[in-house]
Amino acid sequence: MSSSEIQKTRVINELRGFIKKLLQDPRILEQSLEIARRHLPEGHSQAVMARIANEISDTTSVHIPEDPADHSEADKLFLELLREVVGEEQALY
Repeated sequence: MSSSEIQKTRVINELRGFIKKLLQDPRILEQSLEIARRHLPEGHSQAVMARIANEISDTTSVHIPEDPADHSEADKLFLELLREVVGEEQALY
């Protein structure tokens, strides 16, 4: 198995685990979106995204490392999707 295949498998497994958490506790999504809505008006800097990640880790069963350098591909994808969803919500108003 090549290193890119190994990485893809790791990301898929991490995403599966994350989706499983969401299915077990659907409140995670709403809590995460509320956190993102509060912080994203401050901008999309790495510091803002780190605050969002830290608050999600503190208030839900989802753990995102404190240091953005330690974020996995799945962590980055989740934070990016939160930013997109909140941005689309704000564009509607």
